[in-house]
Amino acid sequence: MDEISFDDFLKVDIRVGRVTRAEPYPEARKPAIKMWIDFGGELGEKKTSAQVTAHYTPDALVGRQVMAVVNFPPRQIGKFMSEVLVLGLPDEAGEIVLLSPDHEVPVGGRMH
Repeated sequence: MDEISFDDFLKVDIRVGRVTRAEPYPEARKPAIKMWIDFGGELGEKKTSAQVTAHYTPDALVGRQVMAVVNFPPRQIGKFMSEVLVLGLPDEAGEIVLLSPDHEVPVGGRMH
């Protein structure tokens, strides 16, 4: 495992946002869902796509709080421009489970 400095870690801006809209992304190479996430204040709404169809439907994601890296450069995912990277962990089958706070917190809050 490569080590990084604490200063390197502080450069990664991880924030909480609320999914405001979600829809299937059938054009993706692997099944995915497009999401629009509100990070409030200075960041506003950002969009992303994620391969989370094993555990989530678009309707189930709307209103959910999720954690995301918000300071990566935008990345083209097929015909969709992804602006943030939502965070998750693989379950036993390798399917992604999204990271989220276990209590409601204000959107835009930065992980400490």
